[in-house]
Amino acid sequence: MDIFTLGIETSCDETACAVVKNGRELLSNVIASQADYHSVFGGVVPEIAARMHVEAIIPCMSDALEKANLSLNDMHAICVTYGPGLVGALLVGVSAAKGLSEISGIPLVPVNHINAHISANYLAHPDLQPPFVTLVVSGGHSEIINVSDWNTFEFIAGTRDDAAGEAIDKIARVLGLGYPGGPKMDNIAQNSDSSRFAFPKPSAGNGLDFSFSGIKTYALNVLHQYEQRNEKIDIPSFAASYQSAIANVLSENAVEACLQLGYNTICIAGGVSANSFLRERIAETASKYQINIYMPPLHLCTDNAAMVAAAGYYNYIKGIRADLSLNAYPSIQHMKD
Repeated sequence: MDIFTLGIETSCDETACAVVKNGRELLSNVIASQADYHSVFGGVVPEIAARMHVEAIIPCMSDALEKANLSLNDMHAICVTYGPGLVGALLVGVSAAKGLSEISGIPLVPVNHINAHISANYLAHPDLQPPFVTLVVSGGHSEIINVSDWNTFEFIAGTRDDAAGEAIDKIARVLGLGYPGGPKMDNIAQNSDSSRFAFPKPSAGNGLDFSFSGIKTYALNVLHQYEQRNEKIDIPSFAASYQSAIANVLSENAVEACLQLGYNTICIAGGVSANSFLRERIAETASKYQINIYMPPLHLCTDNAAMVAAAGYYNYIKGIRADLSLNAYPSIQHMKD
């Protein structure tokens, strides 16, 4: 029997709903982006994000069901991101999902936002199966995770300070590239000299953990030195060199984790998995060790509900359910799985 899952995602500034069949086949994926509204502030304003989610959530659900040519009664599970993320934004999605589940009798399935990003790969790669290593990279997360089974995720390493996406976004703002900084920095750096500027290797010492505060501070100091000398900096090459340094350490540590576990497969996930420097570098590094690399298509890298519906499918078949006590959790450290 086919199983249809409705995904709901409101962890940050994207209101999204999607329908997925059997955890692998995407039937609809609707996203109402708020990027233009937040761009004037240079970043996401949590209160504005939450209010806009309230306005968009019901139309998104209706649109997703209509595009899938299915009704709510056809759904087997209502899957919702409950964290980590902006707590006000998360509460909109969680509240909508709880209300929908209560009036319809359809099971409510909670989904961890990080696990959802990993599951985006299931929609793009029908042959992908655990075990594998996933490098999750976004504005708030830089983690290496051991996916030993569909619902078994073990934290291997993470960042001790700034996430890679935050480090990129901060320098993009200083360079005056605008919001969202990551894609704009990636675009401006294309076909530029990534060896023009030498950056120190972002390192947290021994082990596989990351630390990106140091390279961010180094980049700021270089920019300030140019400004003090009243010299014009080669922004495209600076952006290329900076992203390349970050991509190098992300790729090296992910491959090393894969080798230590004896796996032959790596996935990348999260918003920064759309970064061209990371995609190229991790593919090159993995190929040296005959490691298979899986990447989600660009439209599934950033926040979306398709990944939530996919992850929710595997939670649903495992029997994971939530009731009306389900809450939103802004921090992964406080979440209950």
